Amino acid sequence: GKDVRVGVIDVASDTIETPEEVADTIGRALQFVPRHRLMPCTNCGLAPMSRAVAEAKLLALGRGAALARERYG
Repeated sequence: GKDVRVGVIDVASDTIETPEEVADTIGRALQFVPRHRLMPCTNCGLAPMSRAVAEAKLLALGRGAALARERYG
């Protein structure tokens, strides 16, 4: 009966995740958490990184979540 936030973006790295990587991580989490309880997010705050990297990571999060909705309903 609880919502689960899953860190699909690694803030310890400046490497930008692809939407496919984000969707894959969401898919793995869906093996354990019902879709209506899952909230993809970053694994911590984005403050320590440059604005450009943070924005690119958030864009990947949004695109990956959209891709996951297409894949997993």
